[in-house]
Amino acid sequence: MPNRLADEPSPYLQQHAGNPVDWYPWGDEAFERARRQDKPIFLSIGYSTCHWCHVMEHESFEHDGIAALLNEHFVSIKVDVDRVYMAFVQATTGSGGWPMSVWLTPDLKPFFGGTYFPPDSRWGRAGFPDVLREVAARWASSRGELAQSADALLERLRGMQAPSAGAVAGGSAPAAAIAGIDALALGVQQFASSFDTRHGGFGGAPKFPRPAELLFLLRESARGGDVNARRIVVATLEAMASGGMRDHVGGGFHRYSVDAAWRVPHFEKMLYDQAQLVLAYLEAGQAAGAGALLQVAEDTIEYVRRDMTSPEGAFYSAEDADSLPPEAAGTDAAKSEGAFYLWTDTEVDELLGADAEVAKRRLGIQAGGNAPQDPMGEFKGRNIPFLQQDVGEIAKLTGRTADDVTATLGAVRKTLFDAREKRPRPHLDDKVLAAWNGLMIAALARAAHVLDAAAAARSLEAATRAATFARERLWDPDRRILRRRARDGAVSIDGYAEDYAYLIWGLLELFQSSGDPAWLDWAIELQSRQDALFWDEEGGGWFATTGEDPSVLLRVKEEYDGAEPAASSVAIENLLTLTHLRDDPDAAARVEKTFRRFGTRLGQAARAVPLMMAALVRYHAPATQIVIVGEPDAPETRALERVVAARYLPFVVRVRVVPGAAQRQLAERLPFVGALREMDGRPTAYVCTNFTCQEPVTDPARLDEQLARIQE
Repeated sequence: MPNRLADEPSPYLQQHAGNPVDWYPWGDEAFERARRQDKPIFLSIGYSTCHWCHVMEHESFEHDGIAALLNEHFVSIKVDVDRVYMAFVQATTGSGGWPMSVWLTPDLKPFFGGTYFPPDSRWGRAGFPDVLREVAARWASSRGELAQSADALLERLRGMQAPSAGAVAGGSAPAAAIAGIDALALGVQQFASSFDTRHGGFGGAPKFPRPAELLFLLRESARGGDVNARRIVVATLEAMASGGMRDHVGGGFHRYSVDAAWRVPHFEKMLYDQAQLVLAYLEAGQAAGAGALLQVAEDTIEYVRRDMTSPEGAFYSAEDADSLPPEAAGTDAAKSEGAFYLWTDTEVDELLGADAEVAKRRLGIQAGGNAPQDPMGEFKGRNIPFLQQDVGEIAKLTGRTADDVTATLGAVRKTLFDAREKRPRPHLDDKVLAAWNGLMIAALARAAHVLDAAAAARSLEAATRAATFARERLWDPDRRILRRRARDGAVSIDGYAEDYAYLIWGLLELFQSSGDPAWLDWAIELQSRQDALFWDEEGGGWFATTGEDPSVLLRVKEEYDGAEPAASSVAIENLLTLTHLRDDPDAAARVEKTFRRFGTRLGQAARAVPLMMAALVRYHAPATQIVIVGEPDAPETRALERVVAARYLPFVVRVRVVPGAAQRQLAERLPFVGALREMDGRPTAYVCTNFTCQEPVTDPARLDEQLARIQE
């Protein structure tokens, strides 16, 4: 019989509805039972496309004996990704991730935690049944000690969230200094020292894409002229785009690479990775003048538009790593990692005929399989496509022309894609998250500025549809609250700080690319609500949660820019944009107070807070606004916009002004645009840096000269 999770809106919870574990969703019913029966709570946190979450479910939560242990000794609660407890697991175990396993007292204080536990002791990890028996025995014999330990850990974590030594304490201590440009150079050195000169990226295996690192390096290169910082970024992005971590058949990127050479991925696909990587490829393509990098961004966008977009225009969260092997379709066979994406050389031969040789050379297809690492034996005899040979080399080896090889590879990709579409697809996590949609809106809106006309139009339409969905479905205008999640027509969970910050980022990018002041209005309103709900007046920065939920005992202020950037880092970027558009002393003060929280030692933490470092770059760079006044569809307007798009200008805020009523409306929000006019009846560009404007220009060549000067 299904358990209590069957009616929950979360796809992750629904996956566990058939477990023999007596699961509860997070809520008062579970808390009351734990208090009434005086049992500890076992809290299991994950998400529906998490590979090791699936493994632990199959090994433990579907096991009758292990379920009996859980049901006898604990009140078991399932939660879709909740980062509040990540701080506890990281503080107590030194690591964190999904699945997350946390044991709580009945009053919700954590006293023990970890991530994945195998069904028996292996790989240096205690077996899950042994852990359950030990925790139950300790609860029975040493409950007072566990309660004291929980209290001590909670106080320790509260201390970690307190203002740092460099912060303003209670408003009375001397204000710490804001890190200077020397911190930026130190940050670049930290990344350069760990750069993998052979494979790109930083450090060894496994390698995770963390685009915030690349954005910092690109922006500091633009500000300070550090060519090596840009070279590191381009080499890393080229390596990721060539390796198996990229889906060379369907587009998009997998979660991470288990090896140092980006060859063997963990095959899960996350929306937040697609969004941030699109931004990184767009910025690097502009900075390096590399059309190939821009093409990767466009290809990734097309994957999201095709496979991760709802009929209403919102973006789904993720695609699973696991699926049924093609030959097992319609059977009860177990799913395996990457099955949807792998190929045998026989399949390639049968599908492509005379073009198989070109495909195999390009994609590294081998008779015995090509995975350099396969610890679980899942890829035996199968191939993970990666770019092994370039077009010129293939042309030389096959006696074809480069144009013929290029055309053949285009046809090959379509044939492989069509064949793959007939396979059992990985599970789609179709919940819509405000935060991740905000990131994708930001990426698409930036693409609408950078890419060619056709791709730009598609990107702008997609960004606008998603933003419209967020405004109509996720925003509660009566409570003035952003809702975090939508699925199957229902919305739930009041938003966290990251939901506000990421969505504001997307809206500000959308305003700059579309010129529609409605998006600026909503961004300003959301920023006001984020500040009211999450701002830490004492120490600076933004808490993750509001503090209004009594079940959340600790208000975490995340500062680590990991797979997803910290809300405070994104918020600083947003406020810098807003202060370049409008006079807002309170916003400027929040920027400085948050930087002072870190003090002058911020550069030493660059590896942990790269997006905050990127914001610091922008803080120290000249503030520039580029305003183009003209009808948006006029060829002369587009010519001016193309000049701006061709240059990497990360510290510029762009404003599109349509003469007439639209300009008057915009001037009500941004008074400085009210006096700007078309010169001689022609679309006109205004470039202003540090409150000093160059002469207005109508000629694209002259605009390009002005932009060159601000880059000097």
